[in-house]
Amino acid sequence: LTLEAVERHQPTVVLLSVPFPGSAYAAFRIAQTLKKHHPQIATVLGGGFVNTELRELAEPRVFDYFDFVTLDAGERPLLALLEHLHGERGRSRLVRTFVRADDGKVQYINMMESDIAFAEVGTPTWDGLPLDRYLSLLDMLNPMHRLWSDGRWNKLTVAHGCYWKKCSFCDVSLDYIGRYEGASAAVLADRIEAIVAETGQTGFHFVDEAAPPKALKALSQELIARNAGISWWGNVRFEKTFTPELAELMADSGCIAISGGLEVASDRLLALMKKGVTVDQVARVTKAFSEAGILVHAYLMYGFPTQTVQDTVDALEYVRQLFLNGCIQSGFFHRFSCTVHSPVGLNPEEYGIELPPLPEGGFAKNDRPFIDPTGVDHDALGAALKKAIYNFMHGIGLEEDVRMWFPFKVPKPTVKRDRIARALQQNQ
Repeated sequence: LTLEAVERHQPTVVLLSVPFPGSAYAAFRIAQTLKKHHPQIATVLGGGFVNTELRELAEPRVFDYFDFVTLDAGERPLLALLEHLHGERGRSRLVRTFVRADDGKVQYINMMESDIAFAEVGTPTWDGLPLDRYLSLLDMLNPMHRLWSDGRWNKLTVAHGCYWKKCSFCDVSLDYIGRYEGASAAVLADRIEAIVAETGQTGFHFVDEAAPPKALKALSQELIARNAGISWWGNVRFEKTFTPELAELMADSGCIAISGGLEVASDRLLALMKKGVTVDQVARVTKAFSEAGILVHAYLMYGFPTQTVQDTVDALEYVRQLFLNGCIQSGFFHRFSCTVHSPVGLNPEEYGIELPPLPEGGFAKNDRPFIDPTGVDHDALGAALKKAIYNFMHGIGLEEDVRMWFPFKVPKPTVKRDRIARALQQNQ
């Protein structure tokens, strides 16, 4: 396929974006093929995996496959790189780019230049891609996971970075989170109309880490005013700005689904995470979305530092009640991962954990093993959590004691069984 694409397009530069670790092997195999059959083609590696895990790249063998590796937002580094390849810029003036130096060692070059403003980066294009040939995949009966992969969505970003950028488990120190920039609703709507005209498809996935509520309100109003006729979904923080009125407005503009992080459903742990929400608040916001006809998916977490068995049982009780009261329709439990760029990874003592030294290596660096003095067996708890939520999504076991999902004895929930119902009544 690589050789067929080269024959068809005759490129002089090939850019390979690796969003996740699972994409890395394929990218290296593509680059290997290019180097074997077309060594004159310049190969460039970038994308989310690179931006997160290869920031301290020191492995020279990477450059047997790639001539350049760039970090963070790609526009400025790539413009500089293209100028370099055209002989208009020296190598010492590249921007956020790794190369292999003459001595065989990896060199990082970063000529300080401002990034292109988010409002000026232009409209994404799928020109030349066979959009009708992509496979739709369905790996499990999770409503939100089905949206992700069963069918094709135009991808667009409402804003660069995260307007909150405080969550202690998140890579808030990196550019893709920490540098927040927005664009006007008119600019975003123009991009949407251009993409629909190019692709002929009206479904959109807004891929923000957390789309800003003010921007979504303005965009919803603009889409309605233009009679855009699109369907869209995206990720948000379940904050109180999302009122029932805003939820209705978003639905009227074409919003069909929303995902957001409830993480560990515990006010103590949410505060430790600096999440900026409470469980009661999440219940009221998600209920507003659901009543507007918007599917709601909750990102859930277990294994956060200092999380006890009691915390885990209580969290599952909260989740049971959220399903029972029609606040959420979809959810997934993720095991907490401590990363080197997160506040937890940078300041472990603030979260009561210890970080053993990382092994030597010059390639990927992201996940950090840690020692939590609570000594909880989160693997065993996680299996029960995943079994429970799978059943909750099918309406099974919603009236049962959550302890039934654990194959071993766990403490009784301390959360009252009508806690979420009472929180919703307070909003009326």
